[in-house]
Amino acid sequence: MWKVLLAVFLGGGIGSLMRYGAQCVLHRLVVPFLFPWATFGVNILGSFFIGLFYVWAVRFNLSETTRLLLTTGLCGGFTTFSTFSHEGMEMLRGGHYAVFMLYVVASVAAGVACAFAGGWCGSWLAGR
Repeated sequence: MWKVLLAVFLGGGIGSLMRYGAQCVLHRLVVPFLFPWATFGVNILGSFFIGLFYVWAVRFNLSETTRLLLTTGLCGGFTTFSTFSHEGMEMLRGGHYAVFMLYVVASVAAGVACAFAGGWCGSWLAGR
């Protein structure tokens, strides 16, 4: 049990550091408008990787500890539902209802699509 907890802890810490770095880069590359591109970007990228990692965990028979390190830890630390929620709340407070709806719908749709795409890429790469 301690091994699993340590794996999730380490993966989460690494994922959080990666998110911070990715958001810093995205904030420099994309002019912020009303749409929170940095949070959207890390959440979409994290969705792709969780799809990839789940497929690889099955395909390569990874241990539960390794799977949890990569998915719950790394991807869980990298993605951020709380920041997504906070930014959405701020849009609503500012009266930006259309942007809020676009953000919510685009985040969910793109997140699920990217999780499927990650799974497809994982299957394709594992089949080589």
